[in-house]
Amino acid sequence: MNGAVIIGDRVRGRADLLDRAARLASAMAAAGVGAGDAVALLLRNDFAVLEANLAVRKLDAYGVPINWHWHGAEIGYVLRDAAPRLLIGHADLLDGIRDEIPDDLPVIAVGGTGERQDYDGWIAAHPPYAGNGNGLGSSMVYTSGTTGKPKAVKRLPATGEESAQRARLLSVIHDTAPGNVALVTGPLYHLFSQAILMATFGAGGTVAVMERFDPEECLRLIQKHGVTHSALVPTLFVRLLRLPEEVKARYDLSTLRHVVHSGAPCAPEVKRAMLNWWGPVLYETYGSTETGVVTKISPEEWLARPGSVGRPVLTGEVCIRDEGGQWAGPGLTGDVYLRIHGTPDFTFHGDPAKRAAVEHDGLITCGDMGWLDEEGYLFLCDRRVDMVISGGVNIYPAEVEAALLEHPGVGDCAVFGVPDPEFGEALVAHVQADATLTPDAVKAFLRGRIAGYKVPRHVVVGHALPREETGKIMKRRLRENFLANAPA
Repeated sequence: MNGAVIIGDRVRGRADLLDRAARLASAMAAAGVGAGDAVALLLRNDFAVLEANLAVRKLDAYGVPINWHWHGAEIGYVLRDAAPRLLIGHADLLDGIRDEIPDDLPVIAVGGTGERQDYDGWIAAHPPYAGNGNGLGSSMVYTSGTTGKPKAVKRLPATGEESAQRARLLSVIHDTAPGNVALVTGPLYHLFSQAILMATFGAGGTVAVMERFDPEECLRLIQKHGVTHSALVPTLFVRLLRLPEEVKARYDLSTLRHVVHSGAPCAPEVKRAMLNWWGPVLYETYGSTETGVVTKISPEEWLARPGSVGRPVLTGEVCIRDEGGQWAGPGLTGDVYLRIHGTPDFTFHGDPAKRAAVEHDGLITCGDMGWLDEEGYLFLCDRRVDMVISGGVNIYPAEVEAALLEHPGVGDCAVFGVPDPEFGEALVAHVQADATLTPDAVKAFLRGRIAGYKVPRHVVVGHALPREETGKIMKRRLRENFLANAPA
């Protein structure tokens, strides 16, 4: 089974997957896909994701993974903006956006029957593609921002050495080796999940893919397949930790060696609880869609420096830029700039000016703020767009959220700013808890842990917070709801 991909009860071996990917490349080429062209992928977690990514690389083309949780209009925007040569999607997802698909865009359907070309039949009708590309194929990823339309991060054509450096980076981040057995827990339209799939398969390992995350099913698959490696976002840790103790004790997790977490901040008490349960196997990484992963921290390093996201790996570099535009020394907070030198560069599709705006001295900022200690370990404060300036004082919501999560009755939380006539901005805390926890009790709890000016003026106690599949809270939606319902 080494080199296979497993999804539920379905298994495809390495040779079969490579053959199908080569035939898919031929089919794409026959449909007019060439170097530099885009292929849109509206796919759930399925073999087609791996096959399509391998195929576009053979053609030096770009895969454009689309978040299928988006509304039809959002998907339609991507299909128009990316101008793909081809759209491959699951049949039911395509049915849901029928009116958003451009009339002249060829569509290939995975599963289902009807007027569209069937994916499996299309592949079978073509011989394997003879070429292997020049290493220029990559991805064009639309990331949801806090405002405006999704932005497309597009990798520039890579040299041979840049491609090799990218491969070395993935090997370091995910500790790849031929005998690894990896578990994919998140959606494959997100690069965090896609990276461990591609890296493990590329190194000759076996990959089990969850179609949707379920905490007990995750434990069952780790035991069943002898999983050694995985990648999870912190919100999945919380769901795992909430399992009854008898369920946790039911499964043997001793094969785990290397579990990467990233994508959102992880509360220190959550990470400690996971380390106590799973052992010293949790490795945290930090980067962005634009830069790729730049820092990594081992469990032992994190326990010595709780809250850090690590030091740069390989040719990575991290610097802090202060409000005056100068590079700041250790202990000083500012905008985080970073980069892995020698890997493929990027641009924002159709917006080179935006690309130039995020660069300084060859380093890139993705909007986070933080500081470095004397040994070069990076600590994050918050995103600049989330930072609240109340009465002229900078407040970082992430610090308040970490304090809130120490309350045993708080299951989840989000803190954000809203306009305030007196202070410019005021803090709002949306807390997931039952009705017995009152806003006044929340404020009293916080006053014993953080400075008074950081205690939110408004506290909303409610139900589950809206999160993306990657674990990021949709603060924009919470802010809009609060303002819509705030008293005049």
